[in-house]
Amino acid sequence: MKKILLFALVSLQAFAQDADKKKVLARIQQQESHYSAIAQKIWNFAEVGYKEKQSSALLQETLKQAGFTIETGVAGIPTAFVATYGQGKPVIGIMAEYDALPGLSQDSIPTKRSLGGASGHACGHHLFGTGSSAAAIAVKEWLKETGGKGTIKLYGCPAEEGGSGKVYMVREGLFNDADVMLHWHPSDANSVSTGSSLANKTGKFRFYGLSSHAAASPERGRSALDAVEAMDFMANMMREHVPSSTRIHYVITNGGKAPNIVPDYAEVYYYVRSPQRDIVMDVWNRLEKAAEGAALGTGTRYELEVIGGVYEILPNEKLAALMNSNLQTVGGYTLNPTELAFAKQIQQTPGMLQTDLASTSSVVPGRPDPSGGGSTDVGDVSWVVPTIGLGTATWVPGTTAHSWQAVAAGGTSIGKKGMMVAAKTIAGTAMDLFKNPALIEAAKAEWTKRKGAEFKYKALLGDRKPALNYRD
Repeated sequence: MKKILLFALVSLQAFAQDADKKKVLARIQQQESHYSAIAQKIWNFAEVGYKEKQSSALLQETLKQAGFTIETGVAGIPTAFVATYGQGKPVIGIMAEYDALPGLSQDSIPTKRSLGGASGHACGHHLFGTGSSAAAIAVKEWLKETGGKGTIKLYGCPAEEGGSGKVYMVREGLFNDADVMLHWHPSDANSVSTGSSLANKTGKFRFYGLSSHAAASPERGRSALDAVEAMDFMANMMREHVPSSTRIHYVITNGGKAPNIVPDYAEVYYYVRSPQRDIVMDVWNRLEKAAEGAALGTGTRYELEVIGGVYEILPNEKLAALMNSNLQTVGGYTLNPTELAFAKQIQQTPGMLQTDLASTSSVVPGRPDPSGGGSTDVGDVSWVVPTIGLGTATWVPGTTAHSWQAVAAGGTSIGKKGMMVAAKTIAGTAMDLFKNPALIEAAKAEWTKRKGAEFKYKALLGDRKPALNYRD
């Protein structure tokens, strides 16, 4: 009889919890038009890293009106903030991003057409920031209504795209009191991240030479552009002698002003990526030697400004299983006739993969990196707090990040539908963590084992101040 009563009690509790969660998820869905409007405003703002004044202010105001206490300008970054509700343990954090990418202005149509702007949301961070805020507000309302104990925090994180905004926040200790951190990322499929990401280090190499008339007295000049090109040549030869998973990218951001003037200044902006940060550092050191050699060989000098540096993500299987359970409960969504017509047209454009458009309604069992194999400053957070994230189908299936097709879909209802899947999944996962402290302890135990007892966090970008003008 006691066993029967115990089983009945457990069943009633489980039913109550399921009903509780269904109520919260339904409430989020009812607010779809509200959050879609916020996301669309940020899509229109399209502000690049550390310049997201309007985007940050809109999210802060949204959270403030919902009852959160806002601490703004944290970690020396004007557009960074932390929104807090509740007190005591556990502390569950949710990350929000809202920076755009330069040079990808695009209308929300299935053909390539610029809106005439300088940037665009080609990684969907307008959806990221809004969806995360929606989840935090829903959890806050649930805690308030039920008298639940603990704290929910929304971390407003600027300049993920190469600016390493979260690294400065980690360095400042802003995540130290969090028990678990949750995040998500726009993608072309619905899936929980089960793997890692690429560590990354970035910097601008600036070369200084002597200007002169390129025809009348070239012997009196020393070309800074020659130095950049010499460095680039050596970097390209280096590709044969680095691990195959390593990536080296660069753009010449300043190569002189006129062909008939020997350039006395030139700049090249480099990224080095690899699955392991020690390989990144080794390749980066070799890259610095190439810059040194280029300067010596061309009679110039160089300076280096390290712009960013991020760790690879530290996976957490316990948290992944929990989030995947919630994603399976939420499920995907179906494209309506208008969305399907948009998707079919955009899927025929260059660079797209021919993927089943019905896949927006399903959940992929697990992908190593839902954001597409890139780098993220979420990696640094994951080494100081147990962290888990997912990707949702905010783009037409087959779309790659950092493309005009991603910008276009992100400005339509397709992006908004995927955002709502993420908001509900994160809210449900947070609720489970608040209800069951054992889940947090299991995640922490795995996290401690994975990072190792000897691990001590040290930012790859050193002790530099936030690179607030890195997009200038």
